[in-house]
Amino acid sequence: MTRVIPTALLTLSCSIATCSAASEETNDVNEIEKITVESSTTANKDAVGTFVSLVSNLEYDPRVDLQSRNMAEAQADVTIRGGIFENTGFRVGSATLLDPQTGHYFSEIPIAPEMLSEAYVLAGADNALYGMNSSVGTVSFGWKAIETAGSVSIGAGNNNFNLHRIHSGISMPVGDTNDWTLGFEGEYSFSESDGTIDNGDHDFKRLSGRVQLLGTTSQTDLFFGSQDKFLGWPNMYTPFNVNETEDLSTQLFILNHKQDYGTESTFEVSAYTRDHKDHYIFSRENPAAFEAFHETKVNSIAFAGRHHLSNLDSQYKSFALNYFSQYMEDEIESTTLENNFTSRKYYKVSVLPEYTMSLQDEQQLTFRLGAAYDDTNRDDSAVSLIGDIIWNSINGYGTAQTVYFSYAEASQVAGYTAIGGSNTSGLFRSNYDLERETTENLELGFILDGQNWGFDSAIFYRKDNDLTDWTYSLNSTSARSANPVDIETSGLELLGTKRLESAEFIASYTFLSKSEDYGVTDADASFYALNYPDHRITLGAIWHPTDMLEFRVDNEWRKQQENILRNGDDEAVFTHLTLKVSPPQVQGLEVIFAADNLWNESFEEIPGTPGRGQQFTATLTYNW
Repeated sequence: MTRVIPTALLTLSCSIATCSAASEETNDVNEIEKITVESSTTANKDAVGTFVSLVSNLEYDPRVDLQSRNMAEAQADVTIRGGIFENTGFRVGSATLLDPQTGHYFSEIPIAPEMLSEAYVLAGADNALYGMNSSVGTVSFGWKAIETAGSVSIGAGNNNFNLHRIHSGISMPVGDTNDWTLGFEGEYSFSESDGTIDNGDHDFKRLSGRVQLLGTTSQTDLFFGSQDKFLGWPNMYTPFNVNETEDLSTQLFILNHKQDYGTESTFEVSAYTRDHKDHYIFSRENPAAFEAFHETKVNSIAFAGRHHLSNLDSQYKSFALNYFSQYMEDEIESTTLENNFTSRKYYKVSVLPEYTMSLQDEQQLTFRLGAAYDDTNRDDSAVSLIGDIIWNSINGYGTAQTVYFSYAEASQVAGYTAIGGSNTSGLFRSNYDLERETTENLELGFILDGQNWGFDSAIFYRKDNDLTDWTYSLNSTSARSANPVDIETSGLELLGTKRLESAEFIASYTFLSKSEDYGVTDADASFYALNYPDHRITLGAIWHPTDMLEFRVDNEWRKQQENILRNGDDEAVFTHLTLKVSPPQVQGLEVIFAADNLWNESFEEIPGTPGRGQQFTATLTYNW
């Protein structure tokens, strides 16, 4: 993951998912230098079985647990620290991109990954500060500077897989100086296949582009993206032995401006409009049995930043103000979800003052204490407390140590699928009595970072009140129902990285334990809140034996909590293996052989929904 840490001032609450310390010695405590450490939590970057998207290879990322239907790029439920997909937000720039119908579509984001930074995973205090309607965690991306470069790819594989893709960017100076540059970037991607299991076909298309004005202290991006996806999968949402399909169409328009000023001060403004259409068919053999049409529209503007006041009363103390606000408005047109209100407005304001004092021997102590206010025009409001204490130390050998302790509260409201459908009949039964969900998170972390290695650790306890879950009753086997649940979650996260001259290794371990109270007697099984791994291990490696060859491998072992809806084992091992050949005779040419689910596991990531099968691909790419 990408980490940006001041060498003389630790400004962010560090978590296993979001940051670690990097440092250089300095004789002046007022001099603050930023070091960007490029590292990754997975070995592979590209998808196997379709074109790359923002969720590609997240199923091997130790910071999140991705539960897919068909494959990650088809339908991705992204969870963080034992939450459910509805508790995870996706943030681009300073704005969280909302799908008001369901969290199943949060990751329907038609942006080429080349345009964005590596993903930051925000949890605890950072999520409480910057997250919007995402009470557990946020996957956050920033806009990258456009470079003059490009690539074209064609691919093929088993299951009649077919891919073609082109991406290109150009950056040019404005005027006679290099203070300003104007950039253009665009991509088109297409893939199709019969699927890794029967009735698991897909047909995806994405078109995206942006214009960028880049200065020495500012960056402005104007973006538009469009994506159309057809996917099929047996028992996609309902465990009734039917072949379900979805037709999705997403359009996204974003205007983003980021400005640096003063000393370690910055602000970012993001505005977007998003339109998402969904056509769901319960049985592709008999579409008239049940089908639903939905369209949601969201308009939003967000503002986030940090204002730094150095030398508050001496050269050893400083003060900063971290802040965030976002406004969203949505509306829905649906054949099944208009039984309650059909529009909503959301508001959030958070402020987190920060005080830092320098200690002896290259040590610092940072205190942050603030609050967030969330409200809508349909639900009760909530005030949430945010605070942490961070100790940071730098030694003479280029090693940094960080210890932090944080307490954070957050809240969110449920989507239209949970509150807008029928509460007495149908496949998906809503609950009109659902209240605002609240979360309390307590966390202790320890981080070590060297020049070619790193170690992150965290232990946390989270209490979720009135979390919206989808449950199954043995007395009503034809439906799943939205029900509130109080859950206590305890967890341990360990992540280590090591870089050698020609290799890099990434290893992690995660432990989760839950205690739940549904308050009802007819919740016999949980599709989401109780679908989590008790134990999970990931191991990734990148090896360059020669300039011509590159091997990348990601492995995951998990032991899932028992669930009466799951068919088969509760344990699984997944492997994603890639070999890249770069012939020296043709500069820029790459031949990539990839395999996913190498051991052909049939593990049901979502109980009752068949797991993905094996996929093998060969891709020819030319870069310029």
